[in-house]
Amino acid sequence: MVAVLWRRLGIAAASLLPFAWITYRAITQQLGADPAKTIVLFTGEWTLYFLFMTLSVTPLVRLAKWRWLMTHRRMLGLFALFYALCHLAAYLVFILGLDFSRFAAELVKRPYITAGFPAVLILIALGVTSTKAMMRRLGKRWQPLHRLAYLALSLGWVHVFWQIRSSYFEAAVYGAITGVLLGLRGYWSWKRAQNARSVSTP
Repeated sequence: MVAVLWRRLGIAAASLLPFAWITYRAITQQLGADPAKTIVLFTGEWTLYFLFMTLSVTPLVRLAKWRWLMTHRRMLGLFALFYALCHLAAYLVFILGLDFSRFAAELVKRPYITAGFPAVLILIALGVTSTKAMMRRLGKRWQPLHRLAYLALSLGWVHVFWQIRSSYFEAAVYGAITGVLLGLRGYWSWKRAQNARSVSTP
């Protein structure tokens, strides 16, 4: 238990470092010519990074046998939510000036926002239902609900892809990681279905 506690403290501290860094850069006015855009892009990138880390836990447990990671998957997922909320808040405050009517118009007008906003809503739903009490309350519905994390990751990648104006390299890297993480899960689901079919067949 002591080792788990220290790992949790270490992961929490490391996960807050990007937030501390961007806060320091903002206070010291080191965010370049467009600080608002820098903050929005930075928090968006770290949302995607934490989604990658969260969805990498199961493959690492299955392939590398790092079972200790399972204890910390929820924390990583909550940090993905934290950075997603920072990303949304930065956009609403610094870009739109809390003009919600303009946000509604942007939601319809700009496809990348149309893709990104549902991803944030999914992460909020997953964060709210991530407690043990909610797991008990939802029962068998909990796991299908939390599989929406795959959809959130896909929408996050689309959100990035639709904003590209020049180089596609970064989006291609993100797409490859997304493809591997979702492809592994698709393969494992197919194997389970095959095994279940072979057992049920006389």
